[in-house]
Amino acid sequence: MSVTSRYRESWEGFWRDAPGRQGAVFWDAEPVLTSGVHLAHFEPLLIDPGLPLVDLGCGNGTQTRFLAAHFTHVVGTDLSGAALEHARAADPDGQATYRLLDASDKGEHETLHAELGDANVYMRGVLHQAAPEDRQQMVDGIAALVGERGRGFLVELSEAAKPILVGLAQSPEGPPAKLAPIFRHGIAPGEVADDAVPVYLGAAGLTIVASGELPLVTTEYRADGTRIELPSKWWMVGRAV
Repeated sequence: MSVTSRYRESWEGFWRDAPGRQGAVFWDAEPVLTSGVHLAHFEPLLIDPGLPLVDLGCGNGTQTRFLAAHFTHVVGTDLSGAALEHARAADPDGQATYRLLDASDKGEHETLHAELGDANVYMRGVLHQAAPEDRQQMVDGIAALVGERGRGFLVELSEAAKPILVGLAQSPEGPPAKLAPIFRHGIAPGEVADDAVPVYLGAAGLTIVASGELPLVTTEYRADGTRIELPSKWWMVGRAV
């Protein structure tokens, strides 16, 4: 079952209203603090760095463009056409290509795999935003994309992030300015249990090659001037050899 039309409409509304400039969205931190940090962990573990790289849930493409400077062929995919409009507008030279894709529809991943062949996959903070019933299909889709030679790098908020987000949302002053639109559009950050992701991966036929913990840097700051960082976990996965 693919994501609901309500979910799609929520993201369309969010991205239609989002400013175009980099850093205006809560999770749109500078690549040197996000995908750049992740790259140092996953690039040495790729079987074939020359494979196409698919950025699943690319949003406005900030991280996609950074990754395109390190890989020959990068494809950013997102459920929201409005997000892809931002991504293309910010990438006039076409460093990457962008494609509308429902990450919970395995058939769409299989179609993309038929075009690209085996691919490496980067996915940051997408599972926790999806309905629980869609999460296994998303991971099944990653398995379809990586095929035999690709590898996937997933980053998700850990359970420890939830009380931080709840505290921000329930602050007497209201949620931070960049967090408020997420709630306003009905995209309240969800929760994926720390032990659930390995179960999804195993069910999809994927093996965990490496894993770890990292802070997920946001673009928002607390009243004391410190940047808000959320605990996250990462997994590098591939087919069993």
